[in-house]
Amino acid sequence: MKAIALTEYGDPDVLTLQDLPDPLVGPDHALVEVKAAGINPVDFKIRQGYLQGILPHHTPLIPGWDVAGVVRSVPTAVRDFKAGDEVLGYIRKDHVQHGAYAELVSVPTRMLVRKPSTVDWEVAGALPLAGLTAVQSLRTAGVSSGDTVLVHAAAGGVGHLAVQIAFQLGAKRVIGTASPRNHDFLRSLGAEPVPYGDALLNAVAEVVGGDGKVDAALDFVGGPALDDSLQLVRDRSRIVSIVDGPRTVEQGAKHVWGHASQEDLQWLVDLVAAGSLKVEVQRTFPLEQAADAHRLLEGGHVRGKVVLTV
Repeated sequence: MKAIALTEYGDPDVLTLQDLPDPLVGPDHALVEVKAAGINPVDFKIRQGYLQGILPHHTPLIPGWDVAGVVRSVPTAVRDFKAGDEVLGYIRKDHVQHGAYAELVSVPTRMLVRKPSTVDWEVAGALPLAGLTAVQSLRTAGVSSGDTVLVHAAAGGVGHLAVQIAFQLGAKRVIGTASPRNHDFLRSLGAEPVPYGDALLNAVAEVVGGDGKVDAALDFVGGPALDDSLQLVRDRSRIVSIVDGPRTVEQGAKHVWGHASQEDLQWLVDLVAAGSLKVEVQRTFPLEQAADAHRLLEGGHVRGKVVLTV
């Protein structure tokens, strides 16, 4: 099969199109023909070698934890999926090597859900990791009816989904940080935008009114976002960050690393199919241009998601 793989860690140019053996298919796996693979910031951190101290890595390494595609085959023991099923999934495994930047990928069936026919391949490929991280962060923060929620990096891949899901969970208001060029986009999602920077604390307090505090805050960007959240939330235990785990916990907040969940992913894709959740895909790239896709995402100005098509 054709796949994008690396044999050394470094800049985007280490990602090359290679001919590699078709993946092995375990007894509880499905062999999936990839149609779309979402790109996430964790992908370029893997490419740079930053996650070697967390998960075992093996080369040649095919990145990619988001997949949408068609089941080509399943072993005889698998009964919940069959050849021809259209599926999507968040496919992070216990070691890093066999990802979704390829024509074929072998996936444990517990990580897959069926793709509704009304959901585009690119949208399906963009949804899993960002969507799961968003909903699991919101639930960890205890977001529910009547809450005012602050979302940092609200126009990004995880953030723009969290804005919408917060309303699905009952939030009354969502305040979203973003650069001014994305403020109209956030308004279209129902959020009240505020700019990044030194004026953030005053901007949020002015928008919120009253005591200037919010009920929960989600940090999807890192840097000063956690410090700002500590001053803006009434209860530190309702701050959730996906960025700096040890520092987050030291401050009395919570750290989330999105995990595979068929139940959560099914709920999300049902919202997409119903038109209640919009997945913004800024740009797609063909598989062989994965390095260019990484450069775009690393630039830090992507609205929503970037997706590879196969």
